[in-house]
Amino acid sequence: MEQTTPKGERIAKVLARAGVASRREAERMIELGQVSVNGKQITSPALNITKSDRILVNGKPIAAAEETRMWRYYKPIGLVTSNRDEKGRSTVFENLPDNLPRVMSVGRLDINSEGLLLLTNDGELSRRLELPSTGWVRKYRVRVNGTPEDTMLEPLRKGITVEGERFQPMMVNIDRQQGANAWLTIGIREGKNREIRRAMEHVGLAVNRLIRVSYGPFQLGDLSPGEAEEIKGKILRDQLGLAQPEGTAIKKSAKAAPKGARDPSRALDPSKSLRRKPGKPQTPKR
Repeated sequence: MEQTTPKGERIAKVLARAGVASRREAERMIELGQVSVNGKQITSPALNITKSDRILVNGKPIAAAEETRMWRYYKPIGLVTSNRDEKGRSTVFENLPDNLPRVMSVGRLDINSEGLLLLTNDGELSRRLELPSTGWVRKYRVRVNGTPEDTMLEPLRKGITVEGERFQPMMVNIDRQQGANAWLTIGIREGKNREIRRAMEHVGLAVNRLIRVSYGPFQLGDLSPGEAEEIKGKILRDQLGLAQPEGTAIKKSAKAAPKGARDPSRALDPSKSLRRKPGKPQTPKR
């Protein structure tokens, strides 16, 4: 018998696009029985829905999907990239500028790392940009204690296995030695848990500062810690291949000031050369 694909889209994808949660979190909510369709509670995400279906999350209808938006955010050290933390630590989402809507992060930065974190109101887009298949390079300025040499770093360029986990080849350049420390520029495509720190330890170097300066075509630019700036709609569509929604205008980008005072320690000596005009999708010089 001829088989046909059900019309519509997977419900978790629709929930993610509406900004309810990331796709993975939406699937968890469904399994917990927090979602109903047309008055019937569902417990499996294996369901396609159409615009005519009525969806409730915890008894409330979901909002219509909005125009996809994205922000560049300078994550400071000391914040957890999570909506809530079981250890009671301060999170990124508790410290975002007040004028941002509900957003999700594209990937994470660990508590001791800082720099560029992309935020979006589209959970499906967030999931897509996290995948290695996107092919986007994430670049970091990394300060290590020690005197690295090319021979020491060569295994990282070929790919290594650390504690049974395979790390793909990295792009590693030595920028300069500064006393007992050295600054490196490192590019990776996967972003596994603490990948750079673990890789450096594997070759005998200890990371004491890690700043993400770019994620694909998007740059940290001249943002200050805790500051966010929306990426212009045209740039977002050009880089992601998004269609312009009917009846919408291109939004102007605007910086959102961080909560509290600016961090006077912003003046990073090695990252000054990486500053770019905000919003311009350029690649930092190595």
